[in-house]
Amino acid sequence: MSNHEIKDRFRGFLPVVIDVETAGFNQKTDALLEMAASILRMDENGDLYIHETIGFLIKPFEGANLEKAALDFTGIDPFEPGREDISENEAITQMFAKVRKELKSVGCKRAILVGHNAAFDHGFLNAAIERADIKRNPFHPFSSFDTASLAGLVFGQTVLAKACEVASIPFSNSEAHSAKYDTEKTAELFCEMVNRWKRLGGWPLIANETEDDMSAIFNSGQ
Repeated sequence: MSNHEIKDRFRGFLPVVIDVETAGFNQKTDALLEMAASILRMDENGDLYIHETIGFLIKPFEGANLEKAALDFTGIDPFEPGREDISENEAITQMFAKVRKELKSVGCKRAILVGHNAAFDHGFLNAAIERADIKRNPFHPFSSFDTASLAGLVFGQTVLAKACEVASIPFSNSEAHSAKYDTEKTAELFCEMVNRWKRLGGWPLIANETEDDMSAIFNSGQ
């Protein structure tokens, strides 16, 4: 049995990587068009990896604003014939069911959103939850892990494509701006940074130090 469990890594929180594609920047007025989530697990060595990614095409909510510039940028046509989209309520309900099942499976108490410029994704998710009147949200309401900030620290890059390049993670600009693709690349980047920190002597070694041990380290200037 593994000595490393994901429930112990982030204070009982389960990191779930989220990316949204939208029809603008205003979470209250602009349509949510795509959403994807990558659920992470930890292997017997304490390394994070992608367990499963789920994606949804989402119908614009009634009265939603659709900015032409945003649609041109993402290449998404929300009215494309045959587009198998579902309502925000359906997408969020299905995603939350997966997350709750994983929380129970690994013994975590709550999910925490991981995103590239996470405040954007978190804001659109929370706005959609409010519109759908969903009460049981497994995610922390405001805390998140931002891979843009982490990548700036680790790799000196804040753009997803550039950070992946430095991290030797293949990245296709032609496939980018699909929620599922961007979610998986963000998840790969997050796993690489967390796992690299572990290889450099971070968690679990630091997590297992006693208070006296840590005081000695800091006082010695190490």
